[in-house]
Amino acid sequence: MRFRLSLVTRWSALVGTLLAVGIIIALALDHLLPGRPLAVLGICLLCVVPISIITLRSQVQPILSLFRALEGTVTSYRDGDFSFSLHWPQNDELSDLIAAHNALGEVLREQRLDLVQRELLLDTMVQNTPVAMLLVTEPPGAADRNVRVVVYANVAARQLLFEGHKLEGHALHDVLQKTPALVEALARGGDGLFTAGDGEEEEVYHLARRNFSLNGRRHELLLLRQLTAELRRQEVQTWKKVIRVISHELNNSLAPLASLAHSGAELVRRGQTERLPQILQTIGERTRHLESFILGYARFAKLPAPRLETIAWSDFVAGLADQVAFRLGGELPESPAHIDRAQMEQALLNLLKNAHESGSRPEDVELHVRRVQDVVRIDVFDRGTGMNDAVLTNALVPFYSTKRSGTGLGLALAREIAEAHGGRITLGNREGGGLAVTLILPA
Repeated sequence: MRFRLSLVTRWSALVGTLLAVGIIIALALDHLLPGRPLAVLGICLLCVVPISIITLRSQVQPILSLFRALEGTVTSYRDGDFSFSLHWPQNDELSDLIAAHNALGEVLREQRLDLVQRELLLDTMVQNTPVAMLLVTEPPGAADRNVRVVVYANVAARQLLFEGHKLEGHALHDVLQKTPALVEALARGGDGLFTAGDGEEEEVYHLARRNFSLNGRRHELLLLRQLTAELRRQEVQTWKKVIRVISHELNNSLAPLASLAHSGAELVRRGQTERLPQILQTIGERTRHLESFILGYARFAKLPAPRLETIAWSDFVAGLADQVAFRLGGELPESPAHIDRAQMEQALLNLLKNAHESGSRPEDVELHVRRVQDVVRIDVFDRGTGMNDAVLTNALVPFYSTKRSGTGLGLALAREIAEAHGGRITLGNREGGGLAVTLILPA
């Protein structure tokens, strides 16, 4: 309360002092000039008013200087300079205001320092990342996207696109003249892969694009990541796995075939031909199994582009029901399907057979086909054992299988077919047990 009253008390004392001086002067003049009150009043005013003006100015001047200083510091804060602080020697309400103002400046200085340190750390990380980063924007009033300019580029982008020179300020069209593959990738839109270089120097890159607004202007961030080494490593690992799977399957088939052929030859030599039909039948079964195995790999490796045709969903589902058992859930869409019938049948047959092999009861294997807005959603449900997180992560990877005799091609082939139709496939465990596999296709 003492601080609240100090300023008021000071001004009250000043006014009281001036009044007292005026009264004293008036009493003195009244004795000197009796009966002349106007003269006394005029002389009092001539004496008190100058003193009042001088006294008030001496009291108001520091406050006005303080207000000018406050205005200057606020302007500095607006310009991003928080290095100023103020001093007020009096112990009054204004001192509380100055203390709060200085505390605000200290907080802003600490925040600016922390922000600068974070910016330095972020810039160091961005400049030293192997991912090439380009931030581009359109100049104000530009209608042609070819005039977009580069406003930021890290070291990797400079080395990849401009021989290490500075990119900021250059038009994106000029920067990309030496990399036509990247120009084509940008023209396609969205994220994707592109190949740059020729022959042994050919490199594979992944382009990622993100749009956002910054300071009221539209910006686009381009990220270029070199994938050549990673793809080659993955390619080698894939070939090794393919060779292991094929070798295992061939050995499992050729060893019994060689044994059966030897047994058949021995029986012929002995003249005991009554068991030959059984041996030949077994050889035929093993040969057909091996042929089916090889054809599965061939279909996956040489999947042709889908030949879309218009077909009623009822006819398509009836064709599936003739080949594998399932329970149809819900109503089929009234609008026809636009699919490659053979490929989509192959994909759904794989999914339905997997559902039967999951440990689910046959009557719990369900197929749902429904249209949701502008897509067609095909769900295959079962009540089997489901999948753990590791299997869910790798289930769609080619040649990955948890079955001893599995090839790892069923789900991978279904994924290839769905993506060839412009769709996608997802997997997830169901509440209460079982798996849900969903194909989402454009309507």
